[in-house]
Amino acid sequence: MTGGTVIVGASLAGLRTAQHLRALGYAGPVTLVGAEPHLPYDRPPLSKQVLLGEWPASRTYLVTEGQLAELRVDARLGAAATGLDRDRRLVTLADGGLIPYDFLVVATGSRPRELPAPNGGPHVHTLRTLDDARLIAARLGPGRRLVVIGAGFIGCEVTCAAVARGTTVTLVSREPALLPQFGPDVSSYLARLHRDAGVRLLLDAHVRSVEPAGGDAASVVLADGTALDADVVVVGIGGVPNVEWLAGSGLAGPDGVPVSPHGQTADPAILALGDVAAWPGPAGRGRRRSEHWSHAVEQAKTVARVLVEGASFDPGTFVPYAWSDQYGHKLQTVGEVPARPGRIVSDNWHPTDGRRHCLYLDDRGEVVGGLFVDDPRGAGQLRRALQRAGAPSGPGAPGLRPAPA
Repeated sequence: MTGGTVIVGASLAGLRTAQHLRALGYAGPVTLVGAEPHLPYDRPPLSKQVLLGEWPASRTYLVTEGQLAELRVDARLGAAATGLDRDRRLVTLADGGLIPYDFLVVATGSRPRELPAPNGGPHVHTLRTLDDARLIAARLGPGRRLVVIGAGFIGCEVTCAAVARGTTVTLVSREPALLPQFGPDVSSYLARLHRDAGVRLLLDAHVRSVEPAGGDAASVVLADGTALDADVVVVGIGGVPNVEWLAGSGLAGPDGVPVSPHGQTADPAILALGDVAAWPGPAGRGRRRSEHWSHAVEQAKTVARVLVEGASFDPGTFVPYAWSDQYGHKLQTVGEVPARPGRIVSDNWHPTDGRRHCLYLDDRGEVVGGLFVDDPRGAGQLRRALQRAGAPSGPGAPGLRPAPA
C-alpha cells in the first residue's frame, strides 16, 4: 500500500502544503501529523489578539475538521513524530505508530530557546503555542507584574499586549539598544514608544537567574544583583529548530535542515520548509532559517509544486517579509536587514504624515531591504521592486531612492 505524501508538522507551513497539493491536482494520500491536539492555527495572533483577550482560541484556527475532510487529509493530531527510518520510509510517532511515506515533508517548526540560567519553574513562560498564549493571557491584568526577558518582536509584542491589559511591565534586553540591527533611529523610536507607555526598559542587562519568591511570585535576578519582582515571567530569546526526531537520518544539523531553492533535502523523497528549514539566502548568501509567517506561505507553494511537477521550474525570487504591531503602529521589514548594514539611509525617518522608513544598503550602495512604520504602500513598493530585480536590487525603487552619499 502506498504511503502517499506525509507532512510532519501541522502548523501553517504543513497545512498550506497540503492545501496547495490538492489545488494542484495531487490525488494521492496526504497525511498531516501534528504534535499538538489542536487543529492547525495561526501563530501571529497569539502575541496580539489572543493575549489582549480580543479573540477566542477558535478564531485562530486556519481550517475546520470538515475542510480537512473535504481536502481528503488524514490528520493525525496530538501525535508527535519521534523518529525517521529513511531506508524503510517510515515515520515513528510518540504513541508507537508507524506511518509509511512515498514523499515526506518536514515542517516541524521551532521551539523557544530556553533561558541559560536557573529558572523559577511555573512562573516562567515562553510563547509559542496556543496553550502558552492562553496561560499567559490568564495571568495578565491590573495589579499584575510582568517581566519580559528578550526584546525581539515577540518580546515587544507581549509587552504591548500586557500594557494594554493594565499589567506593570519590565522589558529586559541584553542588547544595548532595542532591535539594534535596524539602526539607531529605529531603536530610539521603539524605546520611546515603550517608555511612553510606562514600560520599565532595562537595556544591556543580563539575567543571572529567575528565583521563586514565595506564593505566586518570582524574582528575576540580573548580573549586577538587581532583583525584579514578578507575578509572571515571559522569555523570548529566539528559537531552536525541532530536528531531534531526525537524529541519525543525516538530514539535519543544529541549525536546521539544509534545503535547495526548491526545498529539497539530501534525500530526493524528502523536502523541508518553514522554521525548521535552512533555505539558500538571496544572491547565494549562505543558508538561513526564517521564522516568519510569509516565508512559510511562499515555501509551501514551492514544495507543493515540486511534489506535483518536479523541480524543473524556476522558484523565483523570494523577498523576506515580516511585520509587528506595537502600540497601534505597524512595523514591516522587507528584504535583507544585514546585522551590520554597510549603510543605513533614514532621510524619511521624521516625516510630517507619520509614515517613516529606513533603507538598508550593502557595501556597494545597493538597496537590500527596509523597515517601514505605518507605511504599507512603501513596504509593498520595495518588496515588488526587489522581486523584479532579483534581490538585492539597484537603488531605484519608486519613491524609495536613497539619499546621495
